[in-house]
Amino acid sequence: MIDAAELIDNDFLRQFELKIDSHLAKIEYSLQDRKIFLTKLVIPEEIQDDEFRKEFLEAVFTSIGERNLSVVPTSPEIAKFVRSNRKYKRMLPVGVRI
Repeated sequence: MIDAAELIDNDFLRQFELKIDSHLAKIEYSLQDRKIFLTKLVIPEEIQDDEFRKEFLEAVFTSIGERNLSVVPTSPEIAKFVRSNRKYKRMLPVGVRI
């Protein structure tokens, strides 16, 4: 579903954005030192399904991993994603458990 879409890191608004048709999915973040705090996940009702959510979060985590940042998920939905995908737990900073 998101193959044709482009993930954008809008550093002015501090959010990752993915536009599907006329709908905008986003993850708001705060960047401190070498840590990125993922604070809010917003997916419009029209494109909300589990597969889209998974692909969107995987794309964001891949982008963050390429920048060698640690991830601190403060949003319950994003924390749940990290708990269910062990490969992303290695991106948590030392001492942070989910």
